[in-house]
Amino acid sequence: MNLTLSIPALLFPAISLTMLAYNARYLAIAGLIRQLHGQFIETKAAPIKKQISSLKKRLEIIKGMQATAIASFLLAAVTMFLIYIELVVWANIIFGVSLILLMISLVLSFVEVQLSTKALGIQLKSMEE
Repeated sequence: MNLTLSIPALLFPAISLTMLAYNARYLAIAGLIRQLHGQFIETKAAPIKKQISSLKKRLEIIKGMQATAIASFLLAAVTMFLIYIELVVWANIIFGVSLILLMISLVLSFVEVQLSTKALGIQLKSMEE
């Protein structure tokens, strides 16, 4: 495959939008943790402590999602520089690593969404009782 400047450049908007979505999830969970923390301080309720623990785990996953997406973005830029200075073999290797990091980020996103859905299911079930 002949790697040109336009190929890694195609990742820029995709990674940027992905990072915006990840940041929105991070901010929503951080706000929820702050709210639940206040409730826990007032009531010391065990279910709230469990929710905070689950949210903490999700926050760590989101941090991994963001880190791998940022690394993928950076390596896509490095790839473009390597193409510019005509180090094509290195550009191919770095671009491959960039794509792998993007895939890892997306897998982590899938795991986080699964945890989120599971938590919502538990809450909905408790409301039905």
